[in-house]
Amino acid sequence: MDRRLSTAPMMDWSDRFCRRIFRLLAPRALLYTEMVTAAALEHGDRPKLLDFDPMEQPLALQVGGSDPRLLAQAARLGEQWGYQEINLNVGCPSDRVQQGTFGACLMATPTLVAECVAAMRAAVRVPVTVKCRLGIDDQREEHTFFEFVDAVAKAPTDVFIVHARKAWLKGLSPKQNRDVPPLRYDLVYELKRRRPDLTVILNGGLADLSAVSAALEHVDGVMIGRQAYHHLYFLAEVHQALYPEVAIPNPGELVELLIPMIQADCDAGFKVHASARHLLGLLSHRVGTRRFKQTLTRLSQTNPFEPSIVREALRAAAGS
Repeated sequence: MDRRLSTAPMMDWSDRFCRRIFRLLAPRALLYTEMVTAAALEHGDRPKLLDFDPMEQPLALQVGGSDPRLLAQAARLGEQWGYQEINLNVGCPSDRVQQGTFGACLMATPTLVAECVAAMRAAVRVPVTVKCRLGIDDQREEHTFFEFVDAVAKAPTDVFIVHARKAWLKGLSPKQNRDVPPLRYDLVYELKRRRPDLTVILNGGLADLSAVSAALEHVDGVMIGRQAYHHLYFLAEVHQALYPEVAIPNPGELVELLIPMIQADCDAGFKVHASARHLLGLLSHRVGTRRFKQTLTRLSQTNPFEPSIVREALRAAAGS
């Protein structure tokens, strides 16, 4: 599997409507779902939680939990649904996730994480991977980060996606945890140096092409999240740098590709907003972006089942 470029699992953002846009802008990137809890998959609406469009492949399912049995079942369901990878969330710092005893708080229990990964590995044939932080709270990440990876790698798993910040579970909000703790790319690079047998993916703070290029000199791949979401063509720019032979649609072409897909969504009962909300970063850093956002937002409210409003918003931006 090509892991040089991937998009991050982002709660409330990287749904199937968003991933469809990502796929059109980055045909060879590995896409990740938002986190789905193992408990939700045991008791909830599985088709609603797991269904995706085949065009999204290659696609990885991220799951959250700390019960090896439930996680094994979640992994099994993900494989049956057609996901090409199952990823365990060991990085989310939200209060809700902490109350469920999973996410970043699991950085304190590497033995449990290894047990979870081992159970998942035993249940499926697709890769089982881990997305983690450098550490939490008062942990000395210079030591505990490497100890955590060494312990979990024995599960075994050989792919670690590392958000290169600690998570402060006491005192910082999830939003602050994405920005306030300092980035420590050096520790992620050191992990790859110490463990060349592992596939190491860097996540966090990658905001321009030069930063991506510099990171790829040290690690096996990069994962881009909010920068790709808020500035959609940054994702396309990175993809073109890595895969120059692959053509990427311009904004007008992208909209024309999306309209029949959005029409199918509307026919199925979804409002245009389901996709339109993920398009607000379409013209980021380009002339007309403000007019595009305003027009798209307004028309999504007044014409909730009319896909052509996306085209109309783009035309309004061109005339601004």
